[in-house]
Amino acid sequence: MPTATPVPDNRLIDPSNHALILIDFQSQMSFATQSIDAVTLRNNAALISQAAAGFKVPTILTTVAEKSFSGPMFDEITEAFPGQAMLDRTSMNAWEDAAVIARVNEIGKPRLVLAGLWTSVCIVGPALSALAQGFEVYVVADACGDVSAEAHERAMARMVQAGVVPMTSLQYLLELQRDWGRAETYDLTTGIAKRFGGAYGLGIIYAKSMFGASEGH
Repeated sequence: MPTATPVPDNRLIDPSNHALILIDFQSQMSFATQSIDAVTLRNNAALISQAAAGFKVPTILTTVAEKSFSGPMFDEITEAFPGQAMLDRTSMNAWEDAAVIARVNEIGKPRLVLAGLWTSVCIVGPALSALAQGFEVYVVADACGDVSAEAHERAMARMVQAGVVPMTSLQYLLELQRDWGRAETYDLTTGIAKRFGGAYGLGIIYAKSMFGASEGH
């Protein structure tokens, strides 16, 4: 019989044990995205961006053919990281870009969390490549999209079979916080949830407005 201890599993995300890579959240890539509507996609991209910025998670922003074809990265993302340069590429697979890899090595985290467009190309490529080189890889499934639901689902299944860990955008935020007793990031977490957390965020607004409720002590 094992003995239980109040210690979290080391496979959980925390602010210090990973880097976030946001890939090709650009207008041209979103036009053909059909697996998720644009409003939800932008909301979820904003949620994970604000979470990463607030918890000071090292984050890489990379685009493909920004000036010549695909357009700028979503404002919802760049506003969370003011002044941070885009790493623009020609390669569909960000893992084949020397500047992206140099930044991955500079950050030096063995665990990577990925999100972006499209799931079957721009996420599958770096996810499988990073796995092959010994990294742990997580993908925020509802902050990714593809040209069809089938394309997105098959891409997610392919990555999961290879060893990628799937998660969602709200899960990412709450896993960073994990304990409502962490007062230093309580307002940050609930503030992001109120803005981008959908019905859950509305519930927080209601509970705090009507009852002065708080999850912490």
